[in-house]
Amino acid sequence: MTRRIRIGIDTGGTFTDVVAFDEDSGELVTTKTPSTPSNPADGFLAGIDKVLGLLGATGADIDAVSHGTTVATNQLLEGKVDRLGFITNTGYEAMLEIARQSVPDGYGNSYFWVKPERIVPRDRVKGVEGRLDVNGDEVRPFDEDGARAVARWFRAQDVNTLGVCFLHAYANPVHEERMRAILTEEHPDAVVSLSSQVLREYREYERAMTTLVDAAVKPRLSAYVTNIKTRLEQLDDRVIPFYVMKSNGGVLSADEVVHQPITTVLSGPAAGALGAALIAQVAGFDKVLTSDGGGTSTDVSVVIDGEPTLTTEGSVGAFPSKIPMIDVVTVGAGGGSIAWLSPEGTLKVGPQSAGADPGPICYGKGGTEVTITDAHVFLGRIPPHLLGGEIPLDVDAAHAGIEALARELGMTPEACASGVLEISAWNQANALRQVTVKRGLDVRDFTLTTFGGSGSLLLCRLVDVLGLPAVLVPPNPGNVSAFGLLTVDVKNDYVRTHVTLAEQLDPVAVTGIFDGLAAQAAEALAKEGFAPAEHQFVRTADLRYFGQAFEVRVPVGEGELDPTAVADAFHAEHRATYGYDFSGDPTQQVEWVNLRVSGIGPIQRPEIQKVESGLLTVESGVSADRSPDSSVTGPDSTRRVCFDAGEGYVEAPVLWRADLPPGTVVTGPAIIEEFGSTVPLHPGFTARVDEYLNIIVTRSDA
Repeated sequence: MTRRIRIGIDTGGTFTDVVAFDEDSGELVTTKTPSTPSNPADGFLAGIDKVLGLLGATGADIDAVSHGTTVATNQLLEGKVDRLGFITNTGYEAMLEIARQSVPDGYGNSYFWVKPERIVPRDRVKGVEGRLDVNGDEVRPFDEDGARAVARWFRAQDVNTLGVCFLHAYANPVHEERMRAILTEEHPDAVVSLSSQVLREYREYERAMTTLVDAAVKPRLSAYVTNIKTRLEQLDDRVIPFYVMKSNGGVLSADEVVHQPITTVLSGPAAGALGAALIAQVAGFDKVLTSDGGGTSTDVSVVIDGEPTLTTEGSVGAFPSKIPMIDVVTVGAGGGSIAWLSPEGTLKVGPQSAGADPGPICYGKGGTEVTITDAHVFLGRIPPHLLGGEIPLDVDAAHAGIEALARELGMTPEACASGVLEISAWNQANALRQVTVKRGLDVRDFTLTTFGGSGSLLLCRLVDVLGLPAVLVPPNPGNVSAFGLLTVDVKNDYVRTHVTLAEQLDPVAVTGIFDGLAAQAAEALAKEGFAPAEHQFVRTADLRYFGQAFEVRVPVGEGELDPTAVADAFHAEHRATYGYDFSGDPTQQVEWVNLRVSGIGPIQRPEIQKVESGLLTVESGVSADRSPDSSVTGPDSTRRVCFDAGEGYVEAPVLWRADLPPGTVVTGPAIIEEFGSTVPLHPGFTARVDEYLNIIVTRSDA
């Protein structure tokens, strides 16, 4: 008899994390395997083989696979954009060059700022005659002969990836669709993205950029997904359902995601935020910050009442992308982030990363630059191995690297290693302030949830820097992103721009647009195998005060449209976001801008189970009795650890997390280790294990 096993796989810069959930027994199994940057599909399949072996299962037992991928993200962050062409209206070929007026704050370290190179150089931008007005009505006819000439030019220049963005195509896609038909005839090898399919919103520059990013990542993501699908077919005769995580907090089948690859640009971080949100909510925390520490970076986000915040004003590297995405801020402070000296001779950390290959010096794979991981090894805060001993670390090499860097700085090695970690902690703290303080939220009101392989290593310092009340470390924190993949629904977002003043709003017309978007969502959910009775729809709208440049998104209830209720919700959300509103000023008009519908196909989530309580108290290395049987359970070992360069090394107990039942209390200094992560508990801090096996860290005097 076959089993029903769902597998979540998150590919990170250093490790590929795997979680498997048996829907029949409720069994949940986690593991890790090294990532394979040269071909991420190799690490993906190795992870499946490993977790199936742990379960004693075969490919025939797999019910579905959900995947968080960094293929699109890494391509954009690394600037690896192949020859790309852009087609727009005649007279608007300079759209990308003009862009927006915004410039970096303070111009960096220079009095001058030069615009970066455009995603498409000017010589690969071509215009076609034809024009629609703001309502989608044709002002000038589409020039088919000119369009054919443009298509032939791109074919002759061997430009095979194209983005098409005509003015006001969000209101009427007819000219863009005709352009695609001509490209199919004249340049059949071209990969084409249309703005009317990628983003049906106004603001031509952002729509054009989002369309071009979609086109840029489409070939590579399509090849990657096709490769994985082919190799999954080798595990079993049937077609194994394969889903890819989207930036909006949902998943989509691999067959469909290749048609909208832009939606995967924050695939991995989105899954982590959702997994952490569920874990923290079950544990009783409603205001949460998430911090996902990986090998390359740390991703942070805000969760309120179990829901991560969403945005459509995000970007990936230098490229703005107006797709709905979980609001994640990324900082180059992962385990592989490199410590380096600035031209002024000061110590810096990140954003450059040693990645998985060659990796930190202690990996013994040819790395020569000191990383955050090497500093932790030097100070004894992580063991001389990873993954429970599967990957031994070269401690002597890490020491040699730290000592060499310390000589350059004129510091002691302990002070140098501590300085590397202090800078990393402040980098993470600044990212957490960016998603809270800079958005009108008091960081001291939030509990921090840390996860990822390196996410929990600096939690005690973050408590001090930010004044946090507590930190939650979930079980198997290195696999939270993969776990999150098993908690998300199938989800698609649809949008139409409909700019009108609230007092001129036609509820019948607006309801018609919502119904049309819902019909698109229903069609997509049916393709994903969901029966009509399972379909769920969420309606929202973007509103602003007349004259403002940006909008606030608010919910629009089901049933008959109530414009007054929507306006009230807008005033309240504007006040919560910006600290004021004009609800009492009749001269300030409200304007509707975008209408949105999210179509959701629900899935069965793993249930987080309580565990029966025990009691184990560990204070400064002294173990107490565990009740109820009073058997003495002390630390397996001790290790010399430096928590403070000024205080030197101390002998700290090393505890294996799986041996700590609910009710356990540990007082620092101590090290709590598990298969994929480590919690260095500094002096003055206390860790408590709750009934869900989360570790809750607070200051001892709190």
